[in-house]
Amino acid sequence: MGASVTAGMQMLAVRSCIPACKQVLGSTSALSAFGRTLSTRTGFASCSKPTSAGPLISSNCKRVAVRAMSQGDAQGLPIDLTGKRAFIAGVADDNGYGWAIAKALAAAGAEILVGTWVPALNIFETSLRRGKFDESRKLPDGSLMEITKVYPLDAVYDTPEDVPEDVKANKRYAGASNWTVKEVAETVKNDFGSIDILVHSLANGPEVTKPLLETSRKGYLAAISASSYSFVSLLQHFLPIMNPGGASISLTYIASERIIPGYGGGMSSAKAALESDTRVLAYEAGRKGKIRVNTISAGPLGSRAAKAIGFIEKMIEYSYVNAPLQKELLADEVGNTAAFLVSPLASAVTGSTIYVDNGLNTMGLALDSPTLST
Repeated sequence: MGASVTAGMQMLAVRSCIPACKQVLGSTSALSAFGRTLSTRTGFASCSKPTSAGPLISSNCKRVAVRAMSQGDAQGLPIDLTGKRAFIAGVADDNGYGWAIAKALAAAGAEILVGTWVPALNIFETSLRRGKFDESRKLPDGSLMEITKVYPLDAVYDTPEDVPEDVKANKRYAGASNWTVKEVAETVKNDFGSIDILVHSLANGPEVTKPLLETSRKGYLAAISASSYSFVSLLQHFLPIMNPGGASISLTYIASERIIPGYGGGMSSAKAALESDTRVLAYEAGRKGKIRVNTISAGPLGSRAAKAIGFIEKMIEYSYVNAPLQKELLADEVGNTAAFLVSPLASAVTGSTIYVDNGLNTMGLALDSPTLST
Protein backbone atom coordinates (compact mmCIF):
# COMPACT_ATOMS: atom_id res chain seq x y z
CA MET A 1 0.00 0.00 0.00
CA GLY A 2 2.39 2.69 1.23
CA ALA A 3 5.06 1.49 -1.17
CA SER A 4 3.21 2.73 -4.15
CA VAL A 5 2.37 6.07 -2.72
CA THR A 6 7.63 7.28 -4.49
CA ALA A 7 20.00 13.11 -15.16
CA GLY A 8 19.90 16.59 -14.87
CA MET A 9 23.33 16.50 -13.22
CA GLN A 10 24.76 15.08 -16.44
CA MET A 11 23.64 18.24 -18.23
CA LEU A 12 25.26 20.37 -15.51
CA ALA A 13 28.50 18.47 -15.96
CA VAL A 14 28.33 18.92 -19.73
CA ARG A 15 27.71 22.67 -19.38
CA SER A 16 30.64 23.11 -17.02
CA CYS A 17 33.06 21.20 -19.22
CA ILE A 18 32.26 23.01 -22.50
CA PRO A 19 34.45 26.10 -21.80
CA ALA A 20 37.36 23.87 -20.83
CA CYS A 21 36.87 21.76 -23.94
CA LYS A 22 36.94 24.89 -26.08
CA GLN A 23 40.27 25.90 -24.56
CA VAL A 24 41.75 22.48 -25.20
CA LEU A 25 40.39 21.97 -28.69
CA GLY A 26 40.78 25.55 -29.82
CA SER A 27 37.66 25.96 -31.93
CA THR A 28 33.91 25.43 -31.99
CA SER A 29 34.19 23.03 -34.93
CA ALA A 30 36.76 20.95 -33.07
CA LEU A 31 34.49 20.93 -30.04
CA SER A 32 31.62 19.72 -32.21
CA ALA A 33 33.75 16.88 -33.54
CA PHE A 34 34.83 16.05 -30.02
CA GLY A 35 31.18 15.92 -28.97
CA ARG A 36 30.34 13.50 -31.77
CA THR A 37 33.23 11.28 -30.78
CA LEU A 38 32.24 11.37 -27.11
CA SER A 39 28.67 10.45 -28.01
CA THR A 40 29.85 7.50 -30.07
CA ARG A 41 32.27 6.19 -27.46
CA THR A 42 30.07 6.55 -24.41
CA GLY A 43 26.69 5.73 -25.86
CA PHE A 44 25.18 9.15 -24.99
CA ALA A 45 22.78 10.14 -27.74
CA SER A 46 22.96 13.43 -29.60
CA CYS A 47 19.91 15.67 -29.60
CA SER A 48 17.24 14.39 -31.96
CA LYS A 49 14.11 15.90 -33.43
CA PRO A 50 11.58 16.54 -30.67
CA THR A 51 8.45 14.47 -30.61
CA SER A 52 5.15 14.95 -28.84
CA ALA A 53 2.78 12.54 -27.21
CA GLY A 54 -0.97 12.79 -27.50
CA PRO A 55 -2.70 14.58 -24.62
CA LEU A 56 -4.72 12.82 -21.96
CA ILE A 57 -7.74 15.03 -21.34
CA SER A 58 -9.21 15.60 -17.89
CA SER A 59 -12.12 17.82 -16.91
CA ASN A 60 -10.11 21.02 -16.67
CA CYS A 61 -6.64 20.49 -18.07
CA LYS A 62 -4.54 18.55 -20.57
CA ARG A 63 -2.25 15.80 -19.42
CA VAL A 64 0.79 14.67 -21.31
CA ALA A 65 2.04 11.14 -20.83
CA VAL A 66 5.81 10.96 -21.26
CA ARG A 67 7.32 7.59 -22.04
CA ALA A 68 10.31 6.69 -19.92
CA MET A 69 13.59 5.49 -21.44
CA SER A 70 13.73 1.71 -21.50
CA GLN A 71 16.32 -0.96 -22.09
CA GLY A 72 14.94 -1.53 -25.57
CA ASP A 73 15.59 2.02 -26.79
CA ALA A 74 18.23 2.30 -29.48
CA GLN A 75 20.10 5.18 -27.83
CA GLY A 76 21.25 5.91 -24.30
CA LEU A 77 23.70 4.54 -21.78
CA PRO A 78 22.76 0.87 -21.29
CA ILE A 79 21.95 -0.67 -17.94
CA ASP A 80 23.26 -4.22 -17.98
CA LEU A 81 22.23 -6.58 -15.17
CA THR A 82 23.00 -9.75 -17.09
CA GLY A 83 23.99 -12.52 -14.68
CA LYS A 84 22.46 -10.74 -11.68
CA ARG A 85 19.70 -12.24 -9.54
CA ALA A 86 17.07 -10.10 -7.83
CA PHE A 87 14.65 -10.91 -5.03
CA ILE A 88 11.69 -8.54 -4.96
CA ALA A 89 9.56 -8.65 -1.83
CA GLY A 90 6.01 -7.39 -2.17
CA VAL A 91 4.75 -8.30 -5.64
CA ALA A 92 1.14 -9.49 -5.52
CA ASP A 93 -0.35 -8.10 -8.75
CA ASP A 94 0.72 -6.50 -12.02
CA ASN A 95 0.04 -2.81 -11.46
CA GLY A 96 2.21 -1.61 -8.57
CA TYR A 97 5.71 -0.27 -8.28
CA GLY A 98 7.06 -3.68 -7.28
CA TRP A 99 5.89 -5.14 -10.59
CA ALA A 100 7.34 -2.20 -12.53
CA ILE A 101 10.70 -2.65 -10.80
CA ALA A 102 10.67 -6.37 -11.61
CA LYS A 103 10.04 -5.60 -15.27
CA ALA A 104 12.81 -3.00 -15.44
CA LEU A 105 15.33 -5.35 -13.86
CA ALA A 106 14.23 -8.17 -16.16
CA ALA A 107 14.56 -5.90 -19.20
CA ALA A 108 18.13 -5.16 -18.09
CA GLY A 109 18.89 -8.89 -17.97
CA ALA A 110 18.41 -9.80 -14.30
CA GLU A 111 16.87 -13.06 -13.12
CA ILE A 112 13.70 -12.36 -11.13
CA LEU A 113 12.55 -13.99 -7.89
CA VAL A 114 9.56 -12.56 -6.05
CA GLY A 115 8.12 -12.83 -2.57
CA THR A 116 4.33 -12.64 -2.40
CA TRP A 117 2.16 -12.13 0.68
CA VAL A 118 0.88 -15.58 1.66
CA PRO A 119 -2.89 -14.85 1.47
CA ALA A 120 -2.42 -13.45 -2.07
CA LEU A 121 -0.11 -16.21 -3.28
CA ASN A 122 -2.66 -18.54 -4.88
CA ILE A 123 -4.42 -15.76 -6.79
CA PHE A 124 -1.11 -14.32 -8.01
CA GLU A 125 0.31 -17.64 -9.16
CA THR A 126 -2.97 -18.65 -10.82
CA SER A 127 -3.20 -15.36 -12.70
CA LEU A 128 0.43 -15.70 -13.77
CA ARG A 129 -0.06 -19.28 -14.92
CA ARG A 130 -3.25 -18.56 -16.87
CA GLY A 131 -1.71 -15.68 -18.77
CA LYS A 132 -3.73 -12.89 -17.16
CA PHE A 133 -0.54 -10.89 -16.72
CA ASP A 134 0.86 -11.58 -20.18
CA GLU A 135 0.08 -8.14 -21.56
CA SER A 136 1.73 -6.38 -18.62
CA ARG A 137 4.65 -8.85 -18.70
CA LYS A 138 5.77 -7.54 -22.11
CA LEU A 139 9.29 -6.15 -22.14
CA PRO A 140 10.61 -3.51 -24.56
CA ASP A 141 12.00 -6.18 -26.89
CA GLY A 142 8.60 -7.90 -27.14
CA SER A 143 9.44 -10.86 -24.93
CA LEU A 144 7.63 -11.65 -21.70
CA MET A 145 9.18 -11.11 -18.29
CA GLU A 146 10.04 -14.45 -16.74
CA ILE A 147 9.69 -14.94 -13.00
CA THR A 148 11.96 -17.82 -12.07
CA LYS A 149 10.25 -18.55 -8.76
CA VAL A 150 7.53 -17.14 -6.53
CA TYR A 151 8.03 -17.51 -2.77
CA PRO A 152 5.35 -17.17 -0.10
CA LEU A 153 6.39 -14.38 2.27
CA ASP A 154 5.02 -12.54 5.27
CA ALA A 155 7.74 -10.11 6.31
CA VAL A 156 5.97 -9.25 9.55
CA TYR A 157 7.40 -12.47 11.01
CA ASP A 158 11.14 -13.08 11.21
CA THR A 159 11.16 -16.73 12.33
CA PRO A 160 8.58 -19.54 12.76
CA GLU A 161 8.70 -18.95 16.51
CA ASP A 162 7.35 -15.41 15.98
CA VAL A 163 4.15 -16.58 14.30
CA PRO A 164 1.14 -16.52 16.67
CA GLU A 165 -1.18 -19.51 16.85
CA ASP A 166 -4.14 -17.69 15.30
CA VAL A 167 -2.08 -16.94 12.18
CA LYS A 168 -0.84 -20.53 11.96
CA ALA A 169 -4.45 -21.69 12.09
CA ASN A 170 -5.70 -19.10 9.60
CA LYS A 171 -7.06 -20.79 6.49
CA ARG A 172 -5.45 -18.14 4.28
CA TYR A 173 -2.07 -19.55 5.32
CA ALA A 174 -3.11 -23.19 4.89
CA GLY A 175 -0.84 -25.20 2.61
CA ALA A 176 1.97 -22.64 2.66
CA SER A 177 5.26 -23.23 4.44
CA ASN A 178 8.63 -21.59 5.01
CA TRP A 179 7.23 -18.09 4.61
CA THR A 180 8.89 -16.15 7.44
CA VAL A 181 11.80 -13.90 6.51
CA LYS A 182 14.46 -16.24 7.85
CA GLU A 183 12.91 -19.26 6.11
CA VAL A 184 12.58 -17.49 2.78
CA ALA A 185 16.22 -16.37 2.87
CA GLU A 186 17.30 -19.93 3.68
CA THR A 187 15.15 -21.35 0.89
CA VAL A 188 16.55 -18.89 -1.65
CA LYS A 189 20.05 -19.84 -0.54
CA ASN A 190 19.26 -23.53 -0.98
CA ASP A 191 17.68 -22.91 -4.38
CA PHE A 192 20.16 -20.47 -5.91
CA GLY A 193 23.07 -19.93 -3.54
CA SER A 194 23.11 -16.15 -3.69
CA ILE A 195 21.43 -12.98 -4.93
CA ASP A 196 22.73 -9.61 -6.05
CA ILE A 197 19.70 -7.36 -5.64
CA LEU A 198 17.14 -7.06 -2.83
CA VAL A 199 14.00 -4.95 -3.33
CA HIS A 200 11.62 -4.04 -0.53
CA SER A 201 8.19 -3.12 -1.91
CA LEU A 202 6.19 -3.77 1.24
CA ALA A 203 3.99 -1.58 3.40
CA ASN A 204 0.84 -1.91 5.42
CA GLY A 205 -0.93 0.13 8.07
CA PRO A 206 -4.16 -1.38 9.44
CA GLU A 207 -5.27 2.03 10.70
CA VAL A 208 -3.99 4.12 7.78
CA THR A 209 -7.30 5.96 7.39
CA LYS A 210 -7.24 7.15 11.02
CA PRO A 211 -5.62 10.44 12.06
CA LEU A 212 -2.49 9.95 14.14
CA LEU A 213 -4.30 11.29 17.19
CA GLU A 214 -6.81 8.46 16.87
CA THR A 215 -4.30 5.70 16.09
CA SER A 216 -3.92 2.95 18.63
CA ARG A 217 -0.55 1.72 19.88
CA LYS A 218 -1.24 -1.62 18.22
CA GLY A 219 -2.04 0.02 14.87
CA TYR A 220 0.99 2.31 15.04
CA LEU A 221 3.41 -0.50 15.85
CA ALA A 222 1.84 -2.68 13.14
CA ALA A 223 2.57 0.03 10.56
CA ILE A 224 6.17 0.30 11.72
CA SER A 225 6.57 -3.48 11.73
CA ALA A 226 5.17 -4.12 8.26
CA SER A 227 6.47 -1.00 6.54
CA SER A 228 9.92 -0.27 7.96
CA TYR A 229 11.26 -2.99 10.24
CA SER A 230 10.42 -5.52 7.52
CA PHE A 231 13.19 -3.91 5.45
CA VAL A 232 15.66 -4.21 8.31
CA SER A 233 14.72 -7.87 8.73
CA LEU A 234 14.97 -8.67 5.03
CA LEU A 235 18.41 -7.12 4.71
CA GLN A 236 19.52 -8.73 7.95
CA HIS A 237 18.65 -12.21 6.70
CA PHE A 238 19.55 -11.79 3.02
CA LEU A 239 22.85 -9.94 3.49
CA PRO A 240 24.80 -13.18 4.13
CA ILE A 241 23.78 -14.49 0.69
CA MET A 242 24.22 -11.22 -1.22
CA ASN A 243 27.24 -10.97 -3.48
CA PRO A 244 29.65 -8.08 -2.75
CA GLY A 245 28.86 -5.11 -4.94
CA GLY A 246 25.14 -5.83 -4.77
CA ALA A 247 22.41 -3.36 -3.92
CA SER A 248 19.17 -3.04 -2.03
CA ILE A 249 16.35 -0.54 -2.48
CA SER A 250 13.03 0.23 -0.81
CA LEU A 251 10.08 2.51 -1.56
CA THR A 252 9.11 5.49 0.55
CA TYR A 253 6.70 8.43 0.26
CA ILE A 254 6.84 12.20 0.83
CA ALA A 255 4.59 11.81 3.90
CA SER A 256 7.81 10.94 5.73
CA GLU A 257 8.73 14.63 5.76
CA ARG A 258 5.58 16.54 4.80
CA ILE A 259 2.08 16.47 6.28
CA ILE A 260 -0.30 14.46 4.09
CA PRO A 261 -3.70 14.60 5.81
CA GLY A 262 -5.41 11.24 5.40
CA TYR A 263 -2.18 9.23 5.32
CA GLY A 264 -2.40 8.21 8.95
CA GLY A 265 -2.24 5.25 11.27
CA GLY A 266 1.48 5.73 11.81
CA MET A 267 2.33 5.26 8.12
CA SER A 268 4.06 8.65 7.91
CA SER A 269 6.18 7.65 10.91
CA ALA A 270 6.97 4.31 9.28
CA LYS A 271 8.20 6.00 6.12
CA ALA A 272 10.33 8.42 8.14
CA ALA A 273 11.84 5.45 9.96
CA LEU A 274 12.47 3.69 6.64
CA GLU A 275 14.43 6.66 5.31
CA SER A 276 16.46 6.95 8.51
CA ASP A 277 17.15 3.23 8.45
CA THR A 278 18.28 3.52 4.83
CA ARG A 279 21.15 5.77 5.90
CA VAL A 280 22.20 3.59 8.82
CA LEU A 281 21.89 0.37 6.83
CA ALA A 282 23.93 1.89 4.00
CA TYR A 283 26.81 2.29 6.44
CA GLU A 284 26.42 -1.09 8.11
CA ALA A 285 25.74 -3.15 4.95
CA GLY A 286 28.38 -1.20 3.05
CA ARG A 287 31.07 -1.95 5.59
CA LYS A 288 29.96 -5.52 6.26
CA GLY A 289 29.06 -6.76 2.80
CA LYS A 290 29.89 -4.00 0.28
CA ILE A 291 26.17 -3.63 -0.37
CA ARG A 292 24.61 -0.29 -1.36
CA VAL A 293 21.27 0.72 0.21
CA ASN A 294 18.95 3.40 -1.20
CA THR A 295 15.27 4.26 -1.14
CA ILE A 296 13.00 5.76 -3.80
CA SER A 297 10.46 8.37 -2.74
CA ALA A 298 7.83 7.72 -5.38
CA GLY A 299 4.89 9.92 -6.23
CA PRO A 300 1.28 8.71 -6.01
CA LEU A 301 0.18 5.84 -8.24
CA GLY A 302 -3.36 4.48 -8.54
CA SER A 303 -2.45 0.88 -7.75
CA ARG A 304 -4.89 -1.51 -6.10
CA ALA A 305 -3.00 -1.30 -2.82
CA ALA A 306 -2.89 2.49 -2.80
CA LYS A 307 -6.63 2.75 -3.36
CA ALA A 308 -7.15 1.33 0.12
CA ILE A 309 -6.08 4.73 1.46
CA GLY A 310 -9.22 6.20 -0.04
CA PHE A 311 -7.98 9.44 -1.61
CA ILE A 312 -5.27 8.32 -4.03
CA GLU A 313 -7.03 9.80 -7.08
CA LYS A 314 -7.09 13.21 -5.40
CA MET A 315 -3.36 12.91 -4.66
CA ILE A 316 -2.65 12.05 -8.28
CA GLU A 317 -4.63 15.07 -9.44
CA TYR A 318 -2.92 17.30 -6.85
CA SER A 319 0.48 16.11 -8.04
CA TYR A 320 -0.38 16.78 -11.66
CA VAL A 321 -1.58 20.32 -10.95
CA ASN A 322 1.22 21.33 -8.56
CA ALA A 323 4.40 19.43 -9.54
CA PRO A 324 7.08 21.17 -11.65
CA LEU A 325 6.63 18.54 -14.37
CA GLN A 326 2.97 18.61 -15.31
CA LYS A 327 2.52 15.03 -16.49
CA GLU A 328 1.38 11.68 -15.24
CA LEU A 329 3.86 9.70 -13.17
CA LEU A 330 4.37 6.29 -14.74
CA ALA A 331 5.24 3.17 -12.78
CA ASP A 332 7.91 2.46 -15.39
CA GLU A 333 9.72 5.66 -14.40
CA VAL A 334 10.13 4.33 -10.87
CA GLY A 335 11.15 0.95 -12.29
CA ASN A 336 13.82 2.51 -14.48
CA THR A 337 15.20 4.51 -11.55
CA ALA A 338 15.41 1.32 -9.53
CA ALA A 339 17.28 -0.39 -12.36
CA PHE A 340 19.79 2.46 -12.39
CA LEU A 341 20.23 2.39 -8.61
CA VAL A 342 21.04 -1.33 -8.50
CA SER A 343 23.31 -1.17 -11.55
CA PRO A 344 27.05 -0.44 -11.76
CA LEU A 345 26.13 3.02 -13.07
CA ALA A 346 25.19 3.95 -9.49
CA SER A 347 28.23 2.32 -7.88
CA ALA A 348 28.89 5.37 -5.66
CA VAL A 349 25.27 6.05 -4.70
CA THR A 350 24.23 4.75 -1.28
CA GLY A 351 22.30 5.97 1.76
CA SER A 352 20.20 8.22 -0.45
CA THR A 353 16.52 9.02 -0.84
CA ILE A 354 15.89 9.47 -4.55
CA TYR A 355 12.73 11.38 -5.50
CA VAL A 356 10.76 10.14 -8.48
CA ASP A 357 7.66 12.32 -8.24
CA ASN A 358 7.85 14.85 -11.09
CA GLY A 359 9.52 17.20 -8.61
CA LEU A 360 6.51 17.57 -6.28
CA ASN A 361 8.79 17.28 -3.23
CA THR A 362 10.45 20.59 -4.13
CA MET A 363 7.26 22.65 -3.98
CA GLY A 364 6.48 24.83 -0.96
CA LEU A 365 3.28 26.32 -2.33
CA ALA A 366 0.19 24.69 -3.83
CA LEU A 367 -0.47 26.40 -7.14
CA ASP A 368 -4.14 25.49 -7.00
CA SER A 369 -4.61 27.03 -3.54
CA PRO A 370 -7.75 29.23 -3.37
CA THR A 371 -5.67 31.93 -1.67
CA LEU A 372 -3.77 32.52 -4.91
CA SER A 373 -6.93 33.42 -6.79
CA THR A 374 -8.19 35.98 -4.29
